[in-house]
Amino acid sequence: MVMPSSRVEKIPPYLFARIDKKKEEARGRGIDLIDFSIGDPDIPTPKNIVKKMQVAVRDPKNHRYPVYEGMLEFREAVANWYLKRFNVNLDPQTEVIALIGSKEGIAHLPWVYLEKGDIALVPSPGYPVYRITTLLAGGKPYIMPLREQNRFLPDFDIIPKHILEKAKIMFINYPNNPTGAHADELFYRKVIKLAKEHNILICHDAAYSEVTYDGYRASSILEFDRSKKYSIEFHSLSKTYCMTGWRIGFAVGSKDAIYNLGKLKTNIDSGVFQAIQYAAIEAMTGKQNSVQNMKKVFQKRRDMIVEGLASIDIKVKKPLATFYIWAKVPQGYTSASFCEKLIEEAGIVVTPGNGFGDEGEGYFRISLTVNDKRIREAIERLQQLKL
Repeated sequence: MVMPSSRVEKIPPYLFARIDKKKEEARGRGIDLIDFSIGDPDIPTPKNIVKKMQVAVRDPKNHRYPVYEGMLEFREAVANWYLKRFNVNLDPQTEVIALIGSKEGIAHLPWVYLEKGDIALVPSPGYPVYRITTLLAGGKPYIMPLREQNRFLPDFDIIPKHILEKAKIMFINYPNNPTGAHADELFYRKVIKLAKEHNILICHDAAYSEVTYDGYRASSILEFDRSKKYSIEFHSLSKTYCMTGWRIGFAVGSKDAIYNLGKLKTNIDSGVFQAIQYAAIEAMTGKQNSVQNMKKVFQKRRDMIVEGLASIDIKVKKPLATFYIWAKVPQGYTSASFCEKLIEEAGIVVTPGNGFGDEGEGYFRISLTVNDKRIREAIERLQQLKL
């Protein structure tokens, strides 16, 4: 038997793979599960996007290899969307690159910038890909705790100076998965100041910037880094346009970072299927009423779940963004033991907070990707549960 490399051996099972195993076991016992565990919108992709894809997929010119960095027409659509949405000017030739979903670009970036032992500043709790791909690239993740008393923002003042001097990249993610937290102007200004002082590339995962409520409007880090020297921002059509399975996203920002990421990608993948790029162009340039409708659906679900949790004395603030609820587990439980209890005794699947890093212990995450009827049923099951 050929043994895998040490880098593969040290990768823990992917969070959602572990949850899938638990769900499979429960279903095998005949349990009717209501699944709030994965951030995969249940709202169909808007019809105008699907129609555009149907037309594009029939065109033989789209059956060949795509351009590695993405069609210029796609990159121009991204640049125009950024100008309209954030008032940020981008050169589509040098400051935009297409991705096979934002996860792909985020996962590749540590390979671009980290040598063995180099430091990446990584939030915890956070999207597991930040830490795992840092380790795979040979880097060292330095954990930035996201704590409730600090509004789930990293406290840069507690990072030792010698760590900041050695750090090459920093991952941030606002609006935030899993906490639902949002960042303000002061935070972004602090981030860019830190980047300038210590020559750190800020990698901002902005996948949830359009999933906002109650009048809140999320920012791009490029609004605070007008020179685009210190930041690269990753975006995805997955959440904004309910296109998770389509696998298309993009990175924008620093010319050097875009060039270097593209250099790696050309040696690893062959780009995004052109028909999907045409569908994505339609998403960004077509009518945006589907985005507003999506937000209304998730906002209603947010309110239902927050009120339902309050009925069993689990109180949380309504998040202004994302489709996640981040809540403390009841006293006497760990993240894992509470989530297992919900599966076993209520047939409800949520995500244990410690799956997003040690700082997530004591919390659990609910995704708002279940319809209203099932949410009401889940609340009834919770109210019958003995905690």
